[in-house]
Amino acid sequence: MKQKLRFLWRQHKALFLAFSLAALVTVFFLIRAVVFFVYWSDPAHRNLPLEAWMTPRYIAYSYDLPLEDVGELLGIEAGAEFRPTLESIARKQGVPVSDLMDRITQQLASRQAIKP
Repeated sequence: MKQKLRFLWRQHKALFLAFSLAALVTVFFLIRAVVFFVYWSDPAHRNLPLEAWMTPRYIAYSYDLPLEDVGELLGIEAGAEFRPTLESIARKQGVPVSDLMDRITQQLASRQAIKP
């Protein structure tokens, strides 16, 4: 095995490096996907009370809402970055964080009323 690796390194450095990089990137995204799946499969991470540190994406995953709907509720333009926290969004819009949380809570209440 070592001889094969040495041969590849000596004779095909660029190809060996490209393959190694591709393998590392694949492993990275595989681990990331597994961590994501395990985290969101835990019921303890679902329907958490809203807090100022949460991002629109976190809220969408936690409450099983479409990300676009959460963005619309928070006044975020379509295609905008969904990583800022509720606190930073409120600061940028010049409104209290509680107003943003109330909007989301009202949407959640209306969705619960619709569900059978």
